[in-house]
Amino acid sequence: MSFDPHTPNLARMYDYMLGGKDNLAVDREAADQLAQHIPDAVPLAKANRAFLQRAVRHLAAAGIRQFLDLGSGLPTQGNVHEVVRDISPDAKVVYVDHDPVVAAHARALLEEQGRVAFAQADLLRPRELLAMPEVTGLLDLSEPVAVLLVSILHFVQDADDPQGMVKILRDALAPGSYLVLTHGVWTLGNEEKEEAEERARDVYRGSSTRGAAGRSAEEIRAFFGDFELVEPGLVRVTDWRPDEEPLIGDAPLSGYLLAGVARKPLG
Repeated sequence: MSFDPHTPNLARMYDYMLGGKDNLAVDREAADQLAQHIPDAVPLAKANRAFLQRAVRHLAAAGIRQFLDLGSGLPTQGNVHEVVRDISPDAKVVYVDHDPVVAAHARALLEEQGRVAFAQADLLRPRELLAMPEVTGLLDLSEPVAVLLVSILHFVQDADDPQGMVKILRDALAPGSYLVLTHGVWTLGNEEKEEAEERARDVYRGSSTRGAAGRSAEEIRAFFGDFELVEPGLVRVTDWRPDEEPLIGDAPLSGYLLAGVARKPLG
């Protein structure tokens, strides 16, 4: 993938929805179109980011000292290494993304950081990703690691076997490791909302991603395999151990995100 200033970039769109400045007019236009079809798009992006921060704080407090953030996106305020180091200054974090736009920004930001690395790698090739020197040089996969798959799996098409891909990641982790993810669930049975969501998918298809693939709660639960979900289980992203007022109402207008954190059994 090369830099294309004329095509909306998913990472820059997300940055714009979070109130960041690392985006272009083409990204803002695409994100605004998305919000027209999915009115909850911006508050959901913010709720997703808030969940990520809550989850990594929880894991750092539970003693996790290694974090692997896959599909990390553009660096913004409240990055994983900043959040966990408020609790554990010795924590190690590796960010991974295949997007060259993300890579350029991340490397510039992390250049002088200690115990932090960035790897430009493809999530669809998990074995290669885990073997990259940026990963193996900082993280010890024989010890517990928290793998973060936050708002990324719904951009992996069924044809690319996301379940098999995540299983490879799970199998490579030491007992006591954690899997953290959020995933979009699309509305079913409401013709008007389904039409809006299809138009939203068209926005994604015109961006740097090939589109979004909503899945059922059962399919999302399957990503955790035999990992044990921590309380409150697989829930709406705003309901996972909230520490502030919900950013969206009780009845989202369209699609929404499920969130969960699960631990690999020690046995």
